Amino acid sequence: MADLPFALSLQRNAGEPLHAQLAAQVRGAVLAGTLPGGAALPGTRTLAAALGVTRGVVADAYATLIADGTLEAAVGRGTRVPPGAARDAPPETDAAPGWLPPVPPLPIDGPVPATGLHFQAGVTGTATLDARAWRQAWAAAARAPVGGDYADPAGESELRAALAAFVGRQRGLGAGAAQVVVTAGTLHALNLIVRALLPPASAVLVENPGYRAARQVLLDAGHTAVPVPVDGDGLVVGPDTPPARLAFVTPSHQFPLGGRMSLPRRLALLAWAQRHDALIVEDDYDGEFRYDAPPLPTLASLAAQTGAAGRVIYLGTLSKVLTPALRTGFLVASPALLPALVRARTLLDFGHALPVQRALSWLLLGGHLDRHMRRARRWHAGVLGALSRELAPLAPQATLGGIQAGLHVCLHLAPGLDAREVTAALARRGVFVSTLESYTFAGPVPNALLLGFGGLNVETARRGAREIVGVVRALSGSDNGADSID
Repeated sequence: MADLPFALSLQRNAGEPLHAQLAAQVRGAVLAGTLPGGAALPGTRTLAAALGVTRGVVADAYATLIADGTLEAAVGRGTRVPPGAARDAPPETDAAPGWLPPVPPLPIDGPVPATGLHFQAGVTGTATLDARAWRQAWAAAARAPVGGDYADPAGESELRAALAAFVGRQRGLGAGAAQVVVTAGTLHALNLIVRALLPPASAVLVENPGYRAARQVLLDAGHTAVPVPVDGDGLVVGPDTPPARLAFVTPSHQFPLGGRMSLPRRLALLAWAQRHDALIVEDDYDGEFRYDAPPLPTLASLAAQTGAAGRVIYLGTLSKVLTPALRTGFLVASPALLPALVRARTLLDFGHALPVQRALSWLLLGGHLDRHMRRARRWHAGVLGALSRELAPLAPQATLGGIQAGLHVCLHLAPGLDAREVTAALARRGVFVSTLESYTFAGPVPNALLLGFGGLNVETARRGAREIVGVVRALSGSDNGADSID
């Protein structure tokens, strides 16, 4: 068109002005090299006639392109493409700096498919949630005045006081509101801790097998994760336990083996922290869910009784108490640590969303969360009971561990069985479980299956357990009448 090496098309009914359309198409041709450096553009009258538009449309388009350097105009030479205006190569669709490090895979499981029966760890159901109270909580939050300023990065004072009282009732931890910082969950709290409190390249003790996402947080922050063995009594602490700046533990329901850290081990860990001037992060994982077992004191409360006060940072979360959708947790720390933690929270995201905080305050102060906890414990105890009864006949080929607390158990397999083979056979039947391979950071992988039951009900737990029984018996050769697992 008008001696141009590409076609122009202007749409009169488009929302964009005609001169802007023309400028964009010419600019694209220059950048792509279709109009090379030095190429002359038609005169305004010539191009306007060819396009069937007024001369002003072309003049405005040329003026725009001359202003941004796409074209140049000189007396006696007309309008041309300046040298060097074209790109040397086609535009990249996803350019990134060459120095960016490779991105390792996320150490978490993605959303589960809708089909199949999933023994997924780390989730909970909402069947016991009081829908009426839930709606009222958000209505109360919506009625609160809308402020035009940022709130306290540590959290609203009302919610911090309510959380301090809640953890005191549920876990016997005496703490004041000033010691509480509202977080977006356990991993968020751990990110604050390792970035705000630890010197660069610190050594941190982690349970092995253990919480893989927590380990990755440490590694991404430039610290060294030192794996320490775990047995039925929790983290193995002794004279050979190496020094470190911090230890990350899940003493209430160890993840993933499910055991409780015994009182002697708790005292030994506190002594280790005092000896090496270290801190302990107590992730009270599943601490609210206990079945037929007396609760052991939290490490944080035990520290206050044994002269190690201030050594323990307590992490709590409402993800499994209510729902992960809230993305709300909290930490309890000594006053000496709070300024650095609140500073880190401020620089990271300036605090938690106010409507979420206000809705949670309403649920806590009205006693709704405590009532929900009682209903949830009964529900999960029923699911665990059904699961345990169905799997009990598998002994000694397979035995359950970690049944005193929490929302997951470990099914330990006899040496003649292979956890990966059992997992694959179950998957072919539409039942999905995990091995401990990705949770083990050093040494042999425990021969066990991880069975999360927080998202199941009694019927689905029974159905899944019966499939596990059938596969284990078939693979162990103890059920001669079983059909082929294939």
